[in-house]
Amino acid sequence: MEQTLILVKPDGVQRGLAFEILGRLERRGLRLVALKLMRVTAELAGEHYREHAGKGFYQGLIEYITSAPIVAAVFEGPNAIAAARSTMGKTNPAQADAGTIRGDLAIETGRNLVHGSDGPESAVREVRLFFRPDELQGYTREIDRWVLE
Repeated sequence: MEQTLILVKPDGVQRGLAFEILGRLERRGLRLVALKLMRVTAELAGEHYREHAGKGFYQGLIEYITSAPIVAAVFEGPNAIAAARSTMGKTNPAQADAGTIRGDLAIETGRNLVHGSDGPESAVREVRLFFRPDELQGYTREIDRWVLE
């Protein structure tokens, strides 16, 4: 079963959209297995965004993600990464399709509400950054037989 990290970024929390965002992923059929409200430290932010170090937007990204609380979550399911990313919509909300989180709720790339892992390797790394193994709650849902083949 594939897992993906989802972060409701500071703008999503400040705008009161955390449950809207998480709910869309649950309604899609993904199973929520971990959840926490937290402040991202500069150290965690640096590790999370390490591939952007040295880029012009890096410092602003670190300042932004550490500026207010976020909601961190792990969702799982078959093709969870692709399902989450298509539900979120394109990174630039102006290019995101209507019906996606960003297409419906965001306007600018710098305030696009949500982060989702972009591939299997980054998902494993990111989940480990934000959650200890004992914080992940595996379980079955009766509804899964109606969502998954």
